[in-house]
Amino acid sequence: MKAELIRLAKKYGTPLLIIDHDKIRANYRTFKKNLPRVQAYYAVKANSNQAIIETLFNEGASFDVASYNEFMQVYEYLKHFKPKEKVFFIWDKIIFSNTIKDSDTLKKIKKYRPLVTFDNTEEIKKIKENCPTAGLVLRLKVPDIGSQVEMASKFGAEPGEAADLIKQAFDLGLAVEGLSFHVGSQCVNFDNYTAALQITEQILSDNREKGYNLKIVDIGGGFPAAYDSQVPEFRKLAGIINSECDRLFDKGIEIIAEPGRFMVGTAATLVSEIIGKARRDGKIFYHINDGVYHTFSGVVYDHWIPNFHSFSRGPKEICAVVGPTCDSFDKISLAEHLPGNLKIGDYLYTENIGAYSTASSTKFNGFDGARILHINK
Repeated sequence: MKAELIRLAKKYGTPLLIIDHDKIRANYRTFKKNLPRVQAYYAVKANSNQAIIETLFNEGASFDVASYNEFMQVYEYLKHFKPKEKVFFIWDKIIFSNTIKDSDTLKKIKKYRPLVTFDNTEEIKKIKENCPTAGLVLRLKVPDIGSQVEMASKFGAEPGEAADLIKQAFDLGLAVEGLSFHVGSQCVNFDNYTAALQITEQILSDNREKGYNLKIVDIGGGFPAAYDSQVPEFRKLAGIINSECDRLFDKGIEIIAEPGRFMVGTAATLVSEIIGKARRDGKIFYHINDGVYHTFSGVVYDHWIPNFHSFSRGPKEICAVVGPTCDSFDKISLAEHLPGNLKIGDYLYTENIGAYSTASSTKFNGFDGARILHINK
């Protein structure tokens, strides 16, 4: 593996992000094997690279989008279908899961009769005015304790508000198709899912008694990527979800999910290059040609913990690894266990950097982001 990384870095230059599509396919198949009742709608925000979307589409995945541009990235693969098939495939393949959508976006997607989420009264009115063809899914606020990235502070209606919001939508002539929730990203507290499913079932049952035939349950994302041995096994979580879904929901309920990180987090490796070396206050600082404004943006936006490995051996010490920009904020890690004898021009590699990395990369200070290389497509 190491020799191949070096070969590719020398051939294509650095920084080089290598995305392994065999790994993406394996992650998707693991998800489907362990959650056979759940249709996976890949969260495009995790990594919106078109080649990833194509690979997952060919595997049978559906997609969770948040903007018109993401919607059209997926629609690219649907537009060749016949009109009747296309209408069917929109809901089957895309959910617009951003609970707040601007009016222009709603007007643009009106003709596609999309499946969209909402969580407040003003959004209902906006959908009615600009996209009344949509099918609606009410997003609920649920516990997200212990998740790497919490969601509840920005999204989701309080369970106590659900009945009134559903009634408002139906009273305006809209159709509420189901309920959704998100327990937070990289969720290792499986009790969050149990609690969320129970909350969802209660609201679903209450509204069915009122004559509202809700038939979709969207269990969101948060499925933990296997970054290291400390991450609980997905198989264990899947067992809990399967058991609860079979207990709570009859077979007429369609269960979907929005995995993002789980599909791509472990599918990419970055090779960076040391472009500077200095000792500051007794600690070695390795300056590399990538940083928190680029592929390591997940350190800032995703609470991601970086990792660095060297190709060369030598006595190790606690080192800092920092990015190439002139901003002092661009410090990737101040505590990496690396050889102290590395030289300018040496390579480092970082594993499990496929999610929320290039997705939030910038061109700050005029630096280009990493070159992306797809393997095993």
